[in-house]
Amino acid sequence: MPDLERFLPRFAAEPPQDPAPYGRFAERLGTAFLEALDTLEPDPDEPSEEQGIGDPGELVFYPDRTWHGRTFIPVTTRTSTGLEAYGFTRFIPADGQGSEPAQFEGDAQVTGELAEENPDWQIDLCETVVGSWRGNGDTAAMTLVWGRPLIARAVTAIAELDGTVVDRCDVREDRFTLLAPDDYFGDTLEVAVLDAKGNELARESLYADDEDEDEDGAA
Repeated sequence: MPDLERFLPRFAAEPPQDPAPYGRFAERLGTAFLEALDTLEPDPDEPSEEQGIGDPGELVFYPDRTWHGRTFIPVTTRTSTGLEAYGFTRFIPADGQGSEPAQFEGDAQVTGELAEENPDWQIDLCETVVGSWRGNGDTAAMTLVWGRPLIARAVTAIAELDGTVVDRCDVREDRFTLLAPDDYFGDTLEVAVLDAKGNELARESLYADDEDEDEDGAA
Protein backbone atom coordinates (compact mmCIF):
# COMPACT_ATOMS: atom_id res chain seq x y z
CA MET A 1 0.00 0.00 0.00
CA PRO A 2 1.51 3.38 -0.97
CA ASP A 3 2.28 5.96 1.70
CA LEU A 4 -0.55 8.37 2.32
CA GLU A 5 -0.07 12.11 2.10
CA ARG A 6 0.36 13.85 5.42
CA PHE A 7 -2.74 14.36 7.51
CA LEU A 8 -4.07 17.70 6.26
CA PRO A 9 -7.52 19.35 5.98
CA ARG A 10 -8.20 19.87 2.27
CA PHE A 11 -11.38 21.45 0.87
CA ALA A 12 -12.74 21.68 4.41
CA ALA A 13 -15.36 24.31 3.58
CA GLU A 14 -18.37 23.88 1.31
CA PRO A 15 -17.99 25.57 -2.07
CA PRO A 16 -20.07 28.72 -2.59
CA GLN A 17 -23.75 27.82 -2.62
CA ASP A 18 -25.66 31.06 -3.20
CA PRO A 19 -25.63 34.01 -5.59
CA ALA A 20 -24.42 37.40 -4.44
CA PRO A 21 -26.52 38.74 -1.53
CA TYR A 22 -29.25 41.24 -2.34
CA GLY A 23 -32.36 42.77 -0.82
CA ARG A 24 -33.19 42.19 2.83
CA PHE A 25 -30.58 39.48 3.20
CA ALA A 26 -27.83 41.85 2.04
CA GLU A 27 -29.15 44.46 4.48
CA ARG A 28 -28.97 41.97 7.34
CA LEU A 29 -25.41 41.01 6.44
CA GLY A 30 -24.43 44.65 6.09
CA THR A 31 -25.95 45.61 9.43
CA ALA A 32 -23.88 43.00 11.28
CA PHE A 33 -20.69 44.12 9.53
CA LEU A 34 -21.34 47.83 10.11
CA GLU A 35 -22.09 47.24 13.78
CA ALA A 36 -18.65 45.62 14.10
CA LEU A 37 -17.08 48.49 12.19
CA ASP A 38 -18.67 51.01 14.57
CA THR A 39 -16.82 49.46 17.51
CA LEU A 40 -13.38 50.15 15.99
CA GLU A 41 -11.20 53.03 17.05
CA PRO A 42 -8.58 54.63 14.76
CA ASP A 43 -5.04 53.47 15.37
CA PRO A 44 -3.06 56.52 16.57
CA ASP A 45 0.15 54.97 15.21
CA GLU A 46 -1.26 54.87 11.66
CA PRO A 47 -0.96 58.23 9.86
CA SER A 48 -3.67 57.13 7.42
CA GLU A 49 -6.16 57.00 10.29
CA GLU A 50 -5.57 60.51 11.69
CA GLN A 51 -8.93 61.67 10.32
CA GLY A 52 -10.76 58.68 11.76
CA ILE A 53 -12.27 55.71 10.03
CA GLY A 54 -14.95 57.82 8.37
CA ASP A 55 -18.26 56.78 6.88
CA PRO A 56 -18.49 53.49 4.94
CA GLY A 57 -19.45 53.48 1.30
CA GLU A 58 -21.18 50.78 -0.72
CA LEU A 59 -20.62 47.30 0.68
CA VAL A 60 -19.07 44.69 -1.62
CA PHE A 61 -19.86 41.05 -0.82
CA TYR A 62 -17.69 38.06 -1.72
CA PRO A 63 -18.67 34.40 -2.33
CA ASP A 64 -19.99 32.50 0.68
CA ARG A 65 -18.12 29.63 2.33
CA THR A 66 -19.60 27.35 4.98
CA TRP A 67 -17.42 25.60 7.56
CA HIS A 68 -17.91 24.23 11.05
CA GLY A 69 -21.65 24.99 11.03
CA ARG A 70 -21.26 28.66 10.07
CA THR A 71 -21.50 30.47 6.74
CA PHE A 72 -18.95 33.24 6.19
CA ILE A 73 -19.58 36.06 3.70
CA PRO A 74 -16.67 38.52 3.44
CA VAL A 75 -17.26 42.23 2.94
CA THR A 76 -15.17 45.23 1.87
CA THR A 77 -15.95 48.92 1.55
CA ARG A 78 -14.08 52.19 1.14
CA THR A 79 -14.60 54.88 3.75
CA SER A 80 -14.92 58.66 3.44
CA THR A 81 -11.40 59.13 4.85
CA GLY A 82 -9.77 56.95 2.19
CA LEU A 83 -9.41 53.73 4.19
CA GLU A 84 -10.61 50.27 3.26
CA ALA A 85 -12.82 48.51 5.80
CA TYR A 86 -12.87 44.75 5.48
CA GLY A 87 -14.19 41.76 7.37
CA PHE A 88 -17.07 39.31 7.23
CA THR A 89 -20.49 38.41 8.51
CA ARG A 90 -21.02 34.87 9.74
CA PHE A 91 -24.27 33.13 10.61
CA ILE A 92 -25.92 29.76 11.09
CA PRO A 93 -27.35 28.85 7.67
CA ALA A 94 -30.89 27.65 7.06
CA ASP A 95 -31.25 23.89 7.34
CA GLY A 96 -33.51 23.46 4.32
CA GLN A 97 -36.47 22.49 6.49
CA GLY A 98 -38.06 25.88 6.89
CA SER A 99 -35.58 27.49 9.26
CA GLU A 100 -34.13 30.94 8.63
CA PRO A 101 -30.46 31.98 8.87
CA ALA A 102 -29.70 32.96 12.45
CA GLN A 103 -27.11 34.42 14.85
CA PHE A 104 -25.58 36.99 12.52
CA GLU A 105 -22.20 38.23 13.77
CA GLY A 106 -19.88 40.73 12.13
CA ASP A 107 -16.12 41.19 12.21
CA ALA A 108 -14.39 44.30 10.85
CA GLN A 109 -10.94 45.81 10.43
CA VAL A 110 -9.53 48.78 8.51
CA THR A 111 -6.39 49.39 6.51
CA GLY A 112 -4.75 52.22 4.65
CA GLU A 113 -2.94 49.84 2.27
CA LEU A 114 -4.86 50.17 -1.00
CA ALA A 115 -4.43 48.29 -4.25
CA GLU A 116 -4.20 51.42 -6.40
CA GLU A 117 -1.22 52.58 -4.34
CA ASN A 118 0.61 49.29 -4.89
CA PRO A 119 0.98 48.78 -8.65
CA ASP A 120 3.10 45.65 -8.08
CA TRP A 121 0.13 43.78 -6.57
CA GLN A 122 -1.46 41.20 -8.84
CA ILE A 123 -4.01 39.93 -6.29
CA ASP A 124 -5.70 42.10 -3.68
CA LEU A 125 -6.07 39.91 -0.55
CA CYS A 126 -7.66 40.09 2.89
CA GLU A 127 -7.46 37.36 5.50
CA THR A 128 -8.40 36.50 9.05
CA VAL A 129 -8.18 33.37 11.20
CA VAL A 130 -11.62 31.93 11.99
CA GLY A 131 -10.72 28.70 13.81
CA SER A 132 -8.19 25.92 14.22
CA TRP A 133 -7.64 22.32 13.19
CA ARG A 134 -5.55 19.94 15.26
CA GLY A 135 -3.38 17.54 13.32
CA ASN A 136 -0.73 15.06 14.38
CA GLY A 137 1.63 17.24 16.41
CA ASP A 138 0.62 20.72 15.28
CA THR A 139 -2.44 22.95 14.92
CA ALA A 140 -3.37 24.68 11.67
CA ALA A 141 -4.91 28.15 11.67
CA MET A 142 -8.07 27.85 9.59
CA THR A 143 -7.95 31.07 7.63
CA LEU A 144 -10.62 32.87 5.63
CA VAL A 145 -9.05 34.55 2.60
CA TRP A 146 -10.91 36.74 0.16
CA GLY A 147 -9.97 39.11 -2.59
CA ARG A 148 -9.92 39.92 -6.26
CA PRO A 149 -7.48 39.38 -9.10
CA LEU A 150 -5.92 42.57 -10.40
CA ILE A 151 -5.09 40.96 -13.74
CA ALA A 152 -7.34 39.80 -16.56
CA ARG A 153 -8.58 36.27 -17.41
CA ALA A 154 -8.59 34.82 -13.88
CA VAL A 155 -11.39 32.28 -13.46
CA THR A 156 -10.22 30.22 -10.46
CA ALA A 157 -8.44 30.95 -7.19
CA ILE A 158 -6.59 28.26 -5.26
CA ALA A 159 -4.93 28.09 -1.85
CA GLU A 160 -1.71 26.05 -1.54
CA LEU A 161 0.15 24.85 1.52
CA ASP A 162 3.67 23.63 0.74
CA GLY A 163 2.65 22.85 -2.84
CA THR A 164 -0.56 21.03 -1.91
CA VAL A 165 -3.84 22.56 -3.09
CA VAL A 166 -6.02 22.82 0.01
CA ASP A 167 -8.92 24.89 -1.35
CA ARG A 168 -10.29 26.42 -4.53
CA CYS A 169 -13.02 28.83 -5.56
CA ASP A 170 -14.40 30.04 -8.87
CA VAL A 171 -13.89 33.76 -9.41
CA ARG A 172 -17.32 35.40 -9.35
CA GLU A 173 -17.69 38.99 -10.48
CA ASP A 174 -13.90 39.34 -10.05
CA ARG A 175 -14.09 38.08 -6.44
CA PHE A 176 -13.26 34.87 -4.61
CA THR A 177 -13.27 33.43 -1.09
CA LEU A 178 -11.06 30.63 0.26
CA LEU A 179 -11.00 28.88 3.63
CA ALA A 180 -7.86 26.87 4.24
CA PRO A 181 -5.27 25.75 6.82
CA ASP A 182 -2.31 28.05 7.42
CA ASP A 183 0.81 28.05 9.60
CA TYR A 184 0.94 24.25 9.82
CA PHE A 185 4.30 22.64 10.66
CA GLY A 186 5.97 25.85 9.52
CA ASP A 187 4.21 25.93 6.14
CA THR A 188 2.22 29.01 5.17
CA LEU A 189 -0.52 29.69 2.66
CA GLU A 190 -0.06 30.99 -0.84
CA VAL A 191 -2.91 32.07 -3.12
CA ALA A 192 -2.80 31.74 -6.89
CA VAL A 193 -5.24 32.62 -9.64
CA LEU A 194 -5.60 30.51 -12.81
CA ASP A 195 -7.02 31.04 -16.27
CA ALA A 196 -9.65 28.86 -17.94
CA LYS A 197 -6.99 26.33 -19.03
CA GLY A 198 -5.53 26.01 -15.54
CA ASN A 199 -2.46 28.11 -16.24
CA GLU A 200 -1.21 30.13 -13.28
CA LEU A 201 -1.50 33.88 -13.81
CA ALA A 202 -0.34 35.24 -10.47
CA ARG A 203 0.59 34.13 -6.96
CA GLU A 204 0.74 35.91 -3.60
CA SER A 205 1.86 34.81 -0.14
CA LEU A 206 -0.15 35.83 2.90
CA TYR A 207 3.20 36.79 4.39
CA ALA A 208 4.58 38.94 1.58
CA ASP A 209 5.09 41.97 3.84
CA ASP A 210 6.99 39.88 6.39
CA GLU A 211 9.21 38.46 3.66
CA ASP A 212 9.96 41.96 2.34
CA GLU A 213 10.89 43.12 5.84
CA ASP A 214 13.21 40.13 6.27
CA GLU A 215 14.93 40.89 2.98
CA ASP A 216 15.34 44.57 3.91
CA GLY A 217 16.78 43.58 7.28
CA ALA A 218 19.22 41.17 5.69
CA ALA A 219 20.29 43.85 3.22
